[in-house]
Amino acid sequence: MTDYEKIDFSPIVDLAGDEVVTHSTVRDVRLPSGKVLALITLDNGRDHTRPNTLGPATLTELGETLAEVKTRAAAGEIQAVGITGKQYILAAGADLSDITKLTSKDQARLIAQLGHKVIGSLSDLGVPSFAFVNGLALGGGLEIALNSTYRTVDASAAAIALPEVFLGLIPGWGGAYLLPNLIGIENALEVVISNPLKQNRVLKPQQAFDLGIMDAIFPASNYLENSLAWADGVLTGKVKVERKNEPGKIERLTKWPIAIKMARGMLESKIGTVPRSPYLALELLDKARGGTKAEGFAREDEALTELVAGDQFAASMYAFDLVQKRAKRPVGAPDKALAKKVTKVGIIGAGLMASQFALLFVRKLQVPVLITDLDQARVDKGVAYIHEEIGKLEQKGRLDADSANKLRALVTGTTDKSLYADCDFVIEAVFEEVGVKQQVFGEIEQIIAEDAILATNTSSLSVEEIGAKLAHPERLVGFHFFNPVAVMPLIEIVKTPVTNEQTLSSAFVVAKGLGKNAVLTADAPGFVVNRLLAKVMGEAARAVYEGTPVADVERAFGPLGLPMGPFQLIDLVGWKVAAHVQDTMVRHFPDRFYANENFHALAELDAVVEKDKGGRVTGWTKAAEKALKGNVGNAPASAETILARVQDGLAQEIKLMLDEKVVPEVEDIDLCLILGAGWPFIDGGASPYLDREGASERVFGATFHNPPIRGIGG
Repeated sequence: MTDYEKIDFSPIVDLAGDEVVTHSTVRDVRLPSGKVLALITLDNGRDHTRPNTLGPATLTELGETLAEVKTRAAAGEIQAVGITGKQYILAAGADLSDITKLTSKDQARLIAQLGHKVIGSLSDLGVPSFAFVNGLALGGGLEIALNSTYRTVDASAAAIALPEVFLGLIPGWGGAYLLPNLIGIENALEVVISNPLKQNRVLKPQQAFDLGIMDAIFPASNYLENSLAWADGVLTGKVKVERKNEPGKIERLTKWPIAIKMARGMLESKIGTVPRSPYLALELLDKARGGTKAEGFAREDEALTELVAGDQFAASMYAFDLVQKRAKRPVGAPDKALAKKVTKVGIIGAGLMASQFALLFVRKLQVPVLITDLDQARVDKGVAYIHEEIGKLEQKGRLDADSANKLRALVTGTTDKSLYADCDFVIEAVFEEVGVKQQVFGEIEQIIAEDAILATNTSSLSVEEIGAKLAHPERLVGFHFFNPVAVMPLIEIVKTPVTNEQTLSSAFVVAKGLGKNAVLTADAPGFVVNRLLAKVMGEAARAVYEGTPVADVERAFGPLGLPMGPFQLIDLVGWKVAAHVQDTMVRHFPDRFYANENFHALAELDAVVEKDKGGRVTGWTKAAEKALKGNVGNAPASAETILARVQDGLAQEIKLMLDEKVVPEVEDIDLCLILGAGWPFIDGGASPYLDREGASERVFGATFHNPPIRGIGG
């Protein structure tokens, strides 16, 4: 058993020189029964945009505060301790900026142990402790509540979650041991592993209460008053706290190991075996079935130490910084004051992509949206789809009836293009062919105002070429979404040599209004994401046509840690789209990209690949085998060869893109891959991974990052 009291924590406290300290102030509250509760309030003195965080100096101060109230409890001065936060926020977890300053594995261990020493003492004060979760409680913030004897939550709290696995960590201050013993293994697996891997899903207060994480839930209007009265009831015995998943009621012999086994299978199917944190979290949850709390905390110490010191966490922190900071201040974006105010949006086309655009624009911008197509039947189908999707949002409670009706009224469809006349922003969603796009823009340009913005959603065509026949090509911009439109957070904003500042500024402002992150790219083939995905897909296709079984090719890509294998991805985006992108890239860079006529033959089939329950590709359909017969070689490539080709190909292409100034810096490429293609945080996008694997050195004799982004090791 670790004796946390005997550990010297000064090495990490000394590192926290510029930490924004969250102070812990105490005031005594006399409850209706006459009992006294010492209420600790966590507050860093900043507004809600800078949440309370738990760095070494914060934890040290909180530890001293808790030691003082423990002494007072022993003297009979107080009968309970409560802990809450500043307005809207309990705590957003550990101060990650402090963790990135660590220089040794021993220091990493001290971070875990300090959290256990301080937050763990909430269960050892000699009197009951109450966590009043008055707002945001993430990671260590939620672990403050879990270590307390009782918990209430404000019904309006923004989010409750243990997001550590998303960042390459584990809940290391009690969460991995305490949570499954509080709410059962299935629920704990959802909160600790499944939710973070679903784009960092969080719990709403009601969900946290329903799961049994919280003992009581109160409305925001009288939250603290109600919580204090409830705590008084608990202390006097008037309130009986019923927990359906009390430790004695949790079934451990059969359900627990079965749930762990199923979760392991799900992880292997969904994310492969490269990411360390989900599997370490799984091990901790498995072992939480037995043993003491002290043993559980000691296991968390070691797991957190291993992860914090590792390469995957270093890459995750780099990725996290890109998404949290760089994405919010796009490099190259002109002054937003130059943007044209958008009061009406036009969408050329009424197919599925156009309808998805219309739904997004009307929901987020709440301005009139016009869709057109060649005939009224297509238009009607598009409008019906949009109305149906609005109805689904209403059914789910995400829109009230008035809002839903307002949005439906804002969407109109017609074959009369003259109605584009008062549109400020017009985007096309028509067939991916230069001539078609030139034709529709040529028609619309005659109708719209001279300063209206034209946007193309092309995925790989030259934006400059699309605008070549326009009278005002300076008001055309690339505005490339990713599928599914509502979910993927990236828009590539493509600047041609003549795109003017007002057009660019408008594009960035619209993207932000849509809730998307925008990255500026030059008008180069494939822009960023599709150029690099084409490299990945091309190498997968090359291996197949050499004679490598498709399932072997998918497995060879495993060490990249991508969310799905290359053929699984092709099947998602569509074989025709993939064939078109590959052809585009080979036409521009025949020496570096691979395409094969068989892509087009496969694209004509209804089904190309067989998949398992997890969606992983296991082989070709019979129709695909027939289409490929006689067209593949008999010299299969090894997994090592395929992986090295992909790594080196990506390193070469990224270096060329930087040399060609497609984007300003390698960080922008990584940001595009993370936001537009779901590349994992544990790779940092691509460049830290390629540096770490030696591909950068092999290809151009240097690294993208100097020094390379690595863990602190031993």
